[in-house]
Amino acid sequence: ETLQTVPKFCFPFNMDSLTVNQVGQNFTFVLTDIESKQRFGFCRLSSGAHTCYCILSYLPWFEVFYKLLNIIADYTIKGQVRDEGHSFFTVPDIRELPSIPENRNLTEYFVAVDVNNMLHLYASMLYERRILICCSKLSTLTACIHGSAAMLYPMHWQHVYIPVLPQHLLDYCCAPMPYLIGVHSSLMEKVRAMSLDDVVLLNVDSNTLESPYEDLQSLPNDVVSSLKSRLRKVSTTTGDGVARAFLKSQAALFGSYRNALQIDPVSECSTAVSMPCIYVVQTSLF
Repeated sequence: ETLQTVPKFCFPFNMDSLTVNQVGQNFTFVLTDIESKQRFGFCRLSSGAHTCYCILSYLPWFEVFYKLLNIIADYTIKGQVRDEGHSFFTVPDIRELPSIPENRNLTEYFVAVDVNNMLHLYASMLYERRILICCSKLSTLTACIHGSAAMLYPMHWQHVYIPVLPQHLLDYCCAPMPYLIGVHSSLMEKVRAMSLDDVVLLNVDSNTLESPYEDLQSLPNDVVSSLKSRLRKVSTTTGDGVARAFLKSQAALFGSYRNALQIDPVSECSTAVSMPCIYVVQTSLF
């Protein structure tokens, strides 16, 4: 049953009017089973966007599988395979923070979305909103979904998570529960025609964000200002600086979360920090 849905996820765009140059070559989709276990589909579109190479795995090794897909595609085109054996990859260390430029998802996300919109999206995820991200390039679209979700570390997005939504599942955009969904821009006309009340929408192509909420304004000013300052430093744009900046903000916001669980109002943290802390510990993120 799972394999029957894979082809639809491999071509999540209007195939009649697009080429591979418009949608991008490498992208990722996610299949979530009844136990909330995620299986990743790593894809590479061929020239003309009529053929897609796909690898299914429970392992989120983006760089490893993208490299493997590129090699498979090259061998298919050239019609030859190397005989000699050689080391192909090293197992990624999941304890390391994602870094730029090594981590493709974070790199594309940081390049495609400006700091202000990254902060607004981060706040919307903390408040578990219904979030849509659209883009005309599939590789950038899925990178923005994975990259933004990774900035919640050490917490995780616990709700509907679909990095790229195929056309036959567009009704998911009307779901009442929190979600983080990516939609190719060729399908946005149909999505816009739906009821999208209270949805946060990030258009990566135009770098614009629409939101009916003021989530970022509700976070402590000192934490937001510090995070914004770190993200705008040139030294932060390489290595794990971006991920570390978000991690420090997480620590500042939730490091004293136990105080928010006390019945007595006595707390060592300031009111500005304790109020959003009280809200977030009640969400599924925590």
